[in-house]
Amino acid sequence: MAAPRKNGKQTVFFQSPPVIIAAASIVGAMEGDGPLGSYFDRVVYDTYYSEKTWEKAEQRMMLEAMRKALEKANLQEKDIDIMLAGDLLNQIITSSFTARALAVPFLGLYGACSTMCESMALGAMLIDGGFADRVLVGASSHYCTAERQYRFPIELGNQRPMTAQWTVTGAGAAVLAREGNGPVITHATIGKVVDFGQGDSQNMGAAMAPAAADTITCHLKDTARLPDYYDLIITGDLGAFGKRLAEQLVTQSGYDITERFSDCGILIYNAAQDVHAGGSGCGCSAVVICSYLINQLKAGKYKRLLVTGTGALLSPCSAQQGETVRGIGHAVVMEMR
Repeated sequence: MAAPRKNGKQTVFFQSPPVIIAAASIVGAMEGDGPLGSYFDRVVYDTYYSEKTWEKAEQRMMLEAMRKALEKANLQEKDIDIMLAGDLLNQIITSSFTARALAVPFLGLYGACSTMCESMALGAMLIDGGFADRVLVGASSHYCTAERQYRFPIELGNQRPMTAQWTVTGAGAAVLAREGNGPVITHATIGKVVDFGQGDSQNMGAAMAPAAADTITCHLKDTARLPDYYDLIITGDLGAFGKRLAEQLVTQSGYDITERFSDCGILIYNAAQDVHAGGSGCGCSAVVICSYLINQLKAGKYKRLLVTGTGALLSPCSAQQGETVRGIGHAVVMEMR
């Protein structure tokens, strides 16, 4: 017997679409000075955020984003059934310390930069399946913590190639609920790990693009929809080079998304900020979704969005062993009804 909520090969639909009743975002200086600066709830200009380490600063940002989302929803920690969150640091320590402070049931996630959409997809499943009434979801990253974990210490001042992206300093959080006012999540498409043999940690857009294209194409096939069903099809953090590659791959699959395709990593910075290929990191899609995109849905500019979180499954361990960078993409459909 087929799963009753399965729609095609990799997509599920929600009979009672969960509502995004509140969202919040906190970002760093670079992000606050970018084109979307006015949409964020708070901009932090101190990379240490008055903490002793960058890791503690990132933890503080996620905790405050979570609490701000709860405040907007007029809820307290005790009202949350489950928290779903993840980050880029080893053993997702930002999320687990945040969960410790909130003292709510916690499921930690790691989907690299696709984690925000992964958390929204799983949160929607929990609510539509009758396992929770309210779920708190979120993700974060920090330029300084990610760079020294995955690449080089900041103090070295290594020159970055033009394919490199700037890890977003920021945290986004949202409250999903069975009932309430706000955009709803109607579908989720769970992506596959796709590997085109790209092993350059300074070119994550190329590693993620095939997975993003695969998920977008699969979603359109599963739902029998054409790209113009959506006002916007947007990826998490492919950057300029990755977006171009993903667009070409989707076109080869028979879908033209050119006129309605964008990327959070491109939207969050401007050319004058010299971030090379664009933004990346768990916080990239998290803060853009929890500020700009939800705002545009509520304002009526968009009615239907296909948001595909993109992640480069990069590990310092696997990179040192000469392994390639695998890509993953998870998509959610957000609608304003």
